[in-house]
Amino acid sequence: MDGVDRLDRKILAALQGDGRITNADLAERIGLSATATADRVRRLTRDGFIRGYRAELDPGKLGRGLLVFVEVLLDRTSPDVFDAFATQVKRAGEVLECHMVAGGFDYLLKARVRDMGAYRRFLAEVILPLPGVRETRTYAVMEEVKATTALPI
Repeated sequence: MDGVDRLDRKILAALQGDGRITNADLAERIGLSATATADRVRRLTRDGFIRGYRAELDPGKLGRGLLVFVEVLLDRTSPDVFDAFATQVKRAGEVLECHMVAGGFDYLLKARVRDMGAYRRFLAEVILPLPGVRETRTYAVMEEVKATTALPI
């Protein structure tokens, strides 16, 4: 990791584990003064190592218990189709992630919906009408074995 030292890595690891840790507790944990720690956090944020803070919500309690992955194959691969698809998929609230991939299909979507009935509506009303969609394959998740956004530091 260019631009970060051992103390920066400690800060990043601590914040990944608990983004609500106070600056005083963070300073104590890494062995720096509160002022020096706050300066480092500001620099790490300014330099883009820290992109933001958010709460981790329980999808089941919020009516989004079904996690699905959807392979999307486009009818043609051209810049205008890619742009139109990306613009529209960004507006779909159920889509948590969308990745253009190399391989047998063009995009891999990760989405959360209430149940299989909601997924069927989502597929018909949101995914299939997206620009250029020719074919989809859906994988409903039976069990989440590991789900994290934490990066190895």
